[in-house]
Amino acid sequence: MSTKDAPKTSDVPAVGADSPFRQEHAARDEAPQFVLPLVVRIEKAEPPARTDALETAARAVLVLLTDERAHGEGEWAEAVRDWQDARIRKVVRRARGAEWRKAGTLPGVTVHGERAEVRVFPPVPLDGWPKELAKLQVSGTDLDDPEPAAPAAAELPVLWMNPDLGMSAGKAMAQAGHAAQLAWWELTPAERDAWRESGFRLAVRTAARERWAELSGSGLPVVRDAGFTEIAPGSCTVVSDHPALRARL
Repeated sequence: MSTKDAPKTSDVPAVGADSPFRQEHAARDEAPQFVLPLVVRIEKAEPPARTDALETAARAVLVLLTDERAHGEGEWAEAVRDWQDARIRKVVRRARGAEWRKAGTLPGVTVHGERAEVRVFPPVPLDGWPKELAKLQVSGTDLDDPEPAAPAAAELPVLWMNPDLGMSAGKAMAQAGHAAQLAWWELTPAERDAWRESGFRLAVRTAARERWAELSGSGLPVVRDAGFTEIAPGSCTVVSDHPALRARL
């Protein structure tokens, strides 16, 4: 490759290369539909805190996107490409005990938070869930924070949740994953490398009501839900406030 033809790697966002939002919505709707399964471990005696689960789910999506098996000729690459070319669906289910152990035998990656554990799997067709995952429940992910989350550190990417939408923890985990993915697509390769090297450090917080309008209209990536479950179509659920993206506003 000549110098003239070489791609830039430090100052051009990579969104054009791998974001499905470069396509028309109609084309995405007509494509075969896939879903990204995430399973959160919820043991009766020691369920994770809600914020910890949300942050771990968001990091799990980023770990999947950067796994070598999801790129090039990797074993997950075709499924990931097909998923990103359609609507970006994620479904969070819960497991405990033997169910969690069985889920751990399937190809995927387990990501650990402070106490939360989330396993993310390569995308599957909407009607093609592995039996070990298909029987897991979507409901029952109503987690709580034992005490209010501390303010996020200034240098951290923050995924701001809409304060006016009541979502189950499972739904909110999927939305946090969407928000992390939107931020990832907008970053330059150098910014992506820095985030990856940090272990994808991030925070999930609920925005103050007086700040939500400012955040959602700031030009930062905003998740707009398709309305398949729990909330109305087009609802703005999360704003992705990555420091690198804010610096470009």
